[in-house]
Amino acid sequence: MLSFLLRRLIYTLPIMLGVALVCFALVHLAPGDPLVSILPPDASQELQKQLMELYGFNRSYPEQFVSWVWRALHGDLGTSIATGRPVTEEVFKAVGNTLRLSVFATLIGFIFGCLFGFVAGYFQNSWVDKAASLTSVLGVSVPHYWLGMVLVIIFSSTLMWLPPSGAGPGGSSEWAWDWEHVKHLILPAVTMSVIPMGIISRTVRALVADILAQEFIVGLRAKGMTNLGIFLHVVKNAAPTALAVMGLQLGYLLGGSILIETVFSWPGTGFLLNAAIFQRDLPLLQGTILVLAMFFVILNMIVDVIQTLLDPRIARS
Repeated sequence: MLSFLLRRLIYTLPIMLGVALVCFALVHLAPGDPLVSILPPDASQELQKQLMELYGFNRSYPEQFVSWVWRALHGDLGTSIATGRPVTEEVFKAVGNTLRLSVFATLIGFIFGCLFGFVAGYFQNSWVDKAASLTSVLGVSVPHYWLGMVLVIIFSSTLMWLPPSGAGPGGSSEWAWDWEHVKHLILPAVTMSVIPMGIISRTVRALVADILAQEFIVGLRAKGMTNLGIFLHVVKNAAPTALAVMGLQLGYLLGGSILIETVFSWPGTGFLLNAAIFQRDLPLLQGTILVLAMFFVILNMIVDVIQTLLDPRIARS
């Protein structure tokens, strides 16, 4: 087990370096001047030169990349061009909000996705299977930003049960575990959960149907094992794949929440990325993408380890 963990860690290091290189290259290949948001229209050449030197844009791309990676390893992601605040401070505050939202949405999607998937798998080709499959297809197909606006119209504007935007009362971005703050989390989390719910439901349904058709299940039934015992065997065999899908969905939600966070004005990384793109804030854009990518890589490594603990055959393969 220890050798497996060491191998996974060694494999992760070049992936992280590659992710950093791709992140840096994509941001710098985008058109536009990164200093246009802070330079006045009549800025002198001297002022432009000073700012270019200040942010290091006057150096070659390889020099900028090496300097950026070295500083990032020491926890310094630079200074935001638009706000003048440290990128690390802004990114990790936003990451906390996005992580909270994504974990809550993934848990909702995982619980209901597994429920619908197991029900559909056990009652194949019945009306229950068709209803659960239809729900999962709708979850994958419906645009989540449109669903978010519909939920706001129903539960905020019409019923006035839940707040339409923000992370706290009065538009505050500070978080506390009380009902006033949790209410702001419900609508965006439910909106984000429909896609992972649909994907997990379809995956679990296929897994359960395949496991129930295998010979060892027939043997267990012949030995007189109870339905509960068979169900536990099905869960044990389906768990590694279901957890892998859940881990991937959590990673996708961390990086793909721009539209949801914009609709609900949730102060997370998606909202931060949206602002950085429009302001052409390169340090903030690079830092946010890098941190999200690192979260995704580390999350996949954690999921691999959990899969190995649940199914030791993975480590031996």
